[in-house]
Amino acid sequence: MAKGPENPNYKVIAENRRARFDYFIESDLEAGIVLTGSEVKSLRTGQSNIAESYASIEDGELWLINGHIAALGNAGVFGHEERRRRKLLVNRRELARMWQAVGREGMTLVPLVMYFNHRGIVKLKIGIAKGKKVADKRETSAKRDWNRQKQRLLKQNV
Repeated sequence: MAKGPENPNYKVIAENRRARFDYFIESDLEAGIVLTGSEVKSLRTGQSNIAESYASIEDGELWLINGHIAALGNAGVFGHEERRRRKLLVNRRELARMWQAVGREGMTLVPLVMYFNHRGIVKLKIGIAKGKKVADKRETSAKRDWNRQKQRLLKQNV
C-alpha cells in the first residue's frame, strides 16, 4: 500500500534504530497489535518506545514484551499499564515460520518500526534477526563511514 509523505494517514510512531546495528535482519513482516483506547490515544501523540522491546512466541501466540507506551494523563480510571505485554496479530503461516526461525541457533524476533498504516491502524514491523558479533558491528560501521566518505569525494569532484 501507499506509504510515506503522499499518504496523510501513514505516520511512524516509534523506530528501533539500534536494531539494524545490533542484528542482521534476514526478513521482516507486518503484525497487528492489540491495544486499548488510551494506548491508541497516547500513540497518536507519539509517546512510545520500542528500543528495549522484543517479541516472543508463547503458547502459540506472538507477544510484544517490554514495549513502552506512555500513560495518558486524562485517561482517568480507563488508563493502561505502560509496559504490559501486548498481543501481536499474525496469521498462522507467518507464526509457524517465525517459530521455526527462532528454533534455529541465534535467531530472535526484533521490533523494527511501529506505525499507523494508510487506514490509520497501528502496525508493528517485526524482523527475524541474527545477532551480530563485535567484529561484524565494526565492519558495518567502517562500511558506513566509507560510503559517507565516498559520497563526499563524489560531490567534490562534480
